[in-house]
Amino acid sequence: MPREIVIAQPAAFELSAEEMSISPNWVLSGTPISRIKSVVRSRDWMSHVVVWECTGGTFKWRYRQDEVVVIVSGEVFITTEEGQERRLGPGDLAFFPAGSSSTWRVPERVRKVAVIRETMWWPLGLGLKVLKKLVNLL
Repeated sequence: MPREIVIAQPAAFELSAEEMSISPNWVLSGTPISRIKSVVRSRDWMSHVVVWECTGGTFKWRYRQDEVVVIVSGEVFITTEEGQERRLGPGDLAFFPAGSSSTWRVPERVRKVAVIRETMWWPLGLGLKVLKKLVNLL
């Protein structure tokens, strides 16, 4: 994995011609088509950054990993598990914790940058942080 700094313009990215399909049983209305481009992955493979775009439609989404998104263009209306709807537009940021789900309503098209991070059992994560601090003291 390269150690160079990655600088990109996600609004201008050409996304994969191969579609990343939304599970048909998650689609509530329309025929949303999504495409994705992986930008970079961390050295430990615990997180990666992608640019994702989707056409109009409404669908459910379940998050297997923690995901932070920033909307680049378009808009989406997110309905939480509690039934609260929020609009996300260009520049808006949202965090979706692993294990949560929401409904996405895309009026026309939306493009986002997502930072996706694998979760780990919190005692293991704390142990790694302590170990890293100890190693840095040596």
